[in-house]
Amino acid sequence: MAKTTPRLFVDQKLEAKAEVTLAPEQSHYLANVLRLQPGDAASVFNGADGEWLAHLAEAGKKKVVLRLEQLTSAAKPPPDIDYLFAPLKHARLDYLVQKATELGARRLRPVMTARTIAERVNLERMRANVIEAAEQCNLVFVPEVLEPISLNAALQGWDAGRALIYCDETAEIGDPLKALSKVTAPAAIVVGPEGGFTIEERAMLKALPFVTAVSLGPRIMRADTAAVAILSVVQAAIGDWR
Repeated sequence: MAKTTPRLFVDQKLEAKAEVTLAPEQSHYLANVLRLQPGDAASVFNGADGEWLAHLAEAGKKKVVLRLEQLTSAAKPPPDIDYLFAPLKHARLDYLVQKATELGARRLRPVMTARTIAERVNLERMRANVIEAAEQCNLVFVPEVLEPISLNAALQGWDAGRALIYCDETAEIGDPLKALSKVTAPAAIVVGPEGGFTIEERAMLKALPFVTAVSLGPRIMRADTAAVAILSVVQAAIGDWR
């Protein structure tokens, strides 16, 4: 059976002939779990300098050093589409973050709304899930994870040059692609919490000139399901699925 080349995210500058010392957990994975030896291949990326084929220059039990040999793929930023969402709890938030990464969100930002249940957001866990999804799905770009912000603060400081697509469960059911026919990137999506936006929040969103309301059909979706649905629709309408 052919050996699969492991693929790792590294938070270091990548360039030809550079040597990269892996973090302890990555070193353990390559040396002790995969049992790689000096000369074996690995692939690394950092989200900015592309993906590189490397070979193990040193493979100790606690330290692995890679020597970069060849650029195999340039960094590929997805369309300039942000995903704003009311944070969920634990496993469902993990799922949402992973799927938003796979579907090409450029930035992820938790937004606190009146009905948000999760009071705290573990940004390090979010970043770990983003990296894991990028590693597993052959992405050369890694979305940025932004600090949480209240919905009011996000809207008050909004760049009007960035369209905001609002998933409105109360909107008249219609073709979401048609609703987005006049929207172009840069854009962002905002999805509310499990209980939905309040009447006041919906009114505030609908009053803004840069906001486009979109229906996701006749069924009420969980927030993590809505993430997959709306990102798929937006990528088909204004992103890189066209």
